[in-house]
Amino acid sequence: MLEDRDLRSIQEVRTKVEAAYAAFQAFENFSQEQVDAIVAAMAQAARTHSERLARMAVEETGYGNVKDKIAKNLLNSDLLHQKIAPLKTIGVLGEKPELGITELAVPVGVVAAVLPTTNPTSTAFFKCLISVKAGNAIVMSPHPRAHRCTCESARILAEAAEAAGAPKGLIQCVDEATIAGTNELMRHKRIGIILSTGGAGIVKAAYSSGKPALGVGAGNVAVLVDDSADIEAAVASIVDGKSFDFGTVCSSEQTLVAHRKHSDRIWAALEANGAHRCDEAQSELLAARLFTDSFRIHPDCVGQSPQKIAQMSGFEVPQSAKILALEIDGVGREHPMSAEKLSPVLSVYFVDSFEEAVDACVAILNFGGRGHTCVIYSADEEHIREYGRRAPAFRVLVNTPAPQGSTGITTGIEPSMTLGCGAIAGNSTGDNIGPTHLFHVKRIARHVRSAEEAFVSEEAKRYFAAIASGSDFGGGSTDPASAASSENGRSGVAARVDQYLASRGAKAPAGAPVATASPVAAVVDRFLQRRGSAAPAPQASVPAVAPPAPPTTTADPPPPAPKVRPVAFVCEGDMRKAMHTGAKIYISKSTIVTPAARDLDNGGDILVQTEA
Repeated sequence: MLEDRDLRSIQEVRTKVEAAYAAFQAFENFSQEQVDAIVAAMAQAARTHSERLARMAVEETGYGNVKDKIAKNLLNSDLLHQKIAPLKTIGVLGEKPELGITELAVPVGVVAAVLPTTNPTSTAFFKCLISVKAGNAIVMSPHPRAHRCTCESARILAEAAEAAGAPKGLIQCVDEATIAGTNELMRHKRIGIILSTGGAGIVKAAYSSGKPALGVGAGNVAVLVDDSADIEAAVASIVDGKSFDFGTVCSSEQTLVAHRKHSDRIWAALEANGAHRCDEAQSELLAARLFTDSFRIHPDCVGQSPQKIAQMSGFEVPQSAKILALEIDGVGREHPMSAEKLSPVLSVYFVDSFEEAVDACVAILNFGGRGHTCVIYSADEEHIREYGRRAPAFRVLVNTPAPQGSTGITTGIEPSMTLGCGAIAGNSTGDNIGPTHLFHVKRIARHVRSAEEAFVSEEAKRYFAAIASGSDFGGGSTDPASAASSENGRSGVAARVDQYLASRGAKAPAGAPVATASPVAAVVDRFLQRRGSAAPAPQASVPAVAPPAPPTTTADPPPPAPKVRPVAFVCEGDMRKAMHTGAKIYISKSTIVTPAARDLDNGGDILVQTEA
């Protein structure tokens, strides 16, 4: 029995990844109908246990509230399943007869899923359903503070899948997750892709693992309330989103931005909808409690009720308060409350024009939510489009609460718990992640036209006409002087080659041209010298020389053949074939191994160095 916890975690990861890979190999032969039946059974089991698992999540993590965690569980077991059920993800995806193309789905294999502590059970539902729908196996690494509820979610889904016919081991969860074990999971040779949800550190580790990864960025959602908006309805919607699961959703509203002339109406609407307005002293206490000295969110405040956060900060608020709200007068490091807060705390910032409001929202997103989500409440389509054009976010929501809109509950975007932030945030995609991100598309492409038919420009037409007429493109020029020079160069090459052959004892052909000095001939001379034989000086004629008779010697007996023959070249395909069959590849010092192939040799398990 291993005594070191990290070593136990690493060994558990290796065992479970191998089991998941074996299950995946069997799962590859399942039809779309079989996969859909398994996913439907998993979704039904998740719905059945949504409330129990929501309670487990709140009890274990201390984050959020049961009511809203049930809603998130249902988002992924009900709405998500509705959306993905009709998708083709297995076998032939479609035909394009006019292009001669057949498209087929190719699953990525084993998905490594890193889960957060803020949304543990709903994210487990989400990642398992989309992975299996795409034809993959999955191994989950739970957050240590959400280990019990995450593993229980995995167990329920695995049992439902296997009862519906899935291979045993298709869904796995690491019981003893550590940082070392999670790193081993992300780097394991059997892993096809990483789905990483959590803090910036674990997302960076996923992208640094050498594996394809789908990670997310931080959210710092700016909300613009336009002059044309129904202000009372907008504020009610904002409070609804900000209070959802005590602000634990990364797309929760963080700062409301509006014109200063609406300040009285906005504060009145906030208080009417359950916001406690913090005075200046309370705001200072709150800012000091929410953030650590290193400008990070204090973990004890994440996902807590407004009453508890206020109490921890040193003041009291009514039990009826749904959120805490305070006014700020700027954005950036000197204004910490303009950052993401992961709690039911809303900042309010007033400006003097729509242009200033857009500038403020852009600054908020750039301060800590670049690429994620923003919201506008407006009836002015021109303003909506201008805001959408300028905001550095991939989800620009209109007249809807942010958590519900970004995850696809109240909008038409894809239901998801993994929201990409694009290249501007260091992510590989800005999409809401779904099953289509977890398989590749193979294309069978048939011959449908000649090369000439593929091009339409006048330049291309002239090119193909010249080819048809037998024109020579090798000289690079067609003027007479260049042609003569080229011909002289070819004559010089021929003469030098004849001279070289004669020096080696071969007879030059009759009528060989006389050598002439030319740049091309000089190049040939240098080439022959590098080959180990200097070409003789140019001369008018070259006498034939009979080759010397080979010496008569007794050859040594050949050495015995080696037991193994090293290969000359190893590519990624060779390595993957060896990985699947358990074979070894023998190489020597002269073997060429591509970087991609070398990276797959995890710990020297496949490539074997020989003395040959």
